[in-house]
Amino acid sequence: MSRSKKLKLLIPFIILIFVGAFAKHRLFDKKVQSGTLSSKQMDEISGIAASSISPNIYYVHNDSGDTSRFFAITPDGKLKTTIYFNGTHKPLGVRDCEDIAVGPGPVKGKSYVYIGDIGDNNNWWPFLTIYRIPEKKSWATDSLSNVVAVPVNLKYPDGAKDAETLMIDPVEKLLYIVTKRSDTVGVYTAPLNYTANDTLKLTKRARLFFPGFRPFKWITGGDISKDGQQVLLRSYEKVYYWRRQPKEHIWDTMVRKPEEVPYKPEKQGEAIGFTPDAKGFYTTSEGVFAPIYYYTTPTN
Repeated sequence: MSRSKKLKLLIPFIILIFVGAFAKHRLFDKKVQSGTLSSKQMDEISGIAASSISPNIYYVHNDSGDTSRFFAITPDGKLKTTIYFNGTHKPLGVRDCEDIAVGPGPVKGKSYVYIGDIGDNNNWWPFLTIYRIPEKKSWATDSLSNVVAVPVNLKYPDGAKDAETLMIDPVEKLLYIVTKRSDTVGVYTAPLNYTANDTLKLTKRARLFFPGFRPFKWITGGDISKDGQQVLLRSYEKVYYWRRQPKEHIWDTMVRKPEEVPYKPEKQGEAIGFTPDAKGFYTTSEGVFAPIYYYTTPTN
């Protein structure tokens, strides 16, 4: 083959490589490090959720080994308030809190924080516990707060499971739990309207399969946007995104093929949460002084 013919074949190939590299660069440009978790207290962060009443306030919490508390932070990771609540499990108050959500509750017009004590690595707890706490504007300014939580106990209809995803659907007023470890994970719901210390049976709604290898494919967090129209689930290596169709249940939304959002895996990424306007979302991971990343939400 002549030199000129080789060049004619090589030049388009080189152009494709540069275009691909540029496109990948542009995709990951959607990721911005917004800050770093500022306190050593926040060393095993497993969930993040945006406040509904205080601008630029997000709630995060540690998983197993911590007491019954969570933290109010800013997007750059500054600790504003540590909030303690009355956990019901000895000795620390909670067993293994794995996710947090913010949504409606029993009083119309009020916003509530939901803490999911749903981790169960050995699949042996007879029930899991969700704590509901009314949001307070003072959490944006106080350094310390003690609050009363309303607990509800939930039982799986098909045996104990490990889960790290708690979400709130504000449209149908449902609490969602997505399990973690199996090749096919379960989607379960319970009503948001409950009384203190109720024990309710979860309803199984769907099974979801995500390709990949364990443990990287395990589902470690999720969120539903505050208008109920967008959904995120994450694993250790991927972020999945859905947009809800009119009059669709969230479990039917998630059965459809998701869009994979460009995402750079973190050291042990478990937390994910929409911004209040759902134009973006934040992620962070376990570890002292872990970075907080911001990504833009797909526009389709």
